[in-house]
Amino acid sequence: MNKYINYSKSNGIATITLQRSLAYNSLNHEMAIDFQRALDKAGAESDVRVVVITGTGKAFCAGQDLNEMVGPKAPSIKTVLTNNHDPIVRKIRSIKKPVIAAVNGVAAGAGAVFALACDLVIATESSSFIQAFSNIGLTPGSGSTHFLPRLVGIQKAMAILLLGEKISAIEAERIGMIYKWVKDETYENEVHQLALNLSQLPAHSLMLTKMALNQSWANDLENQISLENDFKCMAGESDDYHEGINAFFTKRKPQFNKHKTHYQDSTTQPLPPVRPLFPTKNKVDSNFSMVS
Repeated sequence: MNKYINYSKSNGIATITLQRSLAYNSLNHEMAIDFQRALDKAGAESDVRVVVITGTGKAFCAGQDLNEMVGPKAPSIKTVLTNNHDPIVRKIRSIKKPVIAAVNGVAAGAGAVFALACDLVIATESSSFIQAFSNIGLTPGSGSTHFLPRLVGIQKAMAILLLGEKISAIEAERIGMIYKWVKDETYENEVHQLALNLSQLPAHSLMLTKMALNQSWANDLENQISLENDFKCMAGESDDYHEGINAFFTKRKPQFNKHKTHYQDSTTQPLPPVRPLFPTKNKVDSNFSMVS
């Protein structure tokens, strides 16, 4: 995409690599805009079935480049959030395909939020997560207070954000913040295998499953069961379902995704959104923002 963002594609896997390693992959405006463009591209390309976001060097992403926030021409905090950070989180959540955060080092500030916004987070043993906004007199942003309580509970989220606690990858897995940690020396192979496994699964089924999980925060049990029934019937009409059944009875490995994937052509229409932690309504407003 540009000198700070690399976009590559292979075997149905799109990899977006943040490559501003000398600045710990912290974002300036140019990098943030190209990150957004890469996410749009991954969401729109019909041959992409899985998206991987990772970094180079010692960091996944250190959040905002604070050097850009000082001086007479520095943008306002609102401008940075509205134009740079928030759209990244919304685009990650809106992509209909599984999105993996492959955390190769420190994920700090907004960088930690970007990781937690992904569907699966796999991290090296040496990685860490920190949201120390309180240490510079700021508050969390871009959905941090949305994701953390849902992942680790309100008490642990409160401690992480108020105290600016640094969380190791091992601890992050233990408390449910991430999917899993792996040894540094096996990390690249583990990430590749995870993405490859997902890319070979039925894309339409994965999309509907992701939608159902997102919707579950808004629904009571009866509405969620009704939604699952609708989605299961939709999946049951797919070519992948018939392939899966035939493969089961003929005792062979199924070959999914032979036909056109049911992804939308863009990421502009988000998945059913997640309501607040304690929803008061059973029905979802399709215009409700996940990180508002």
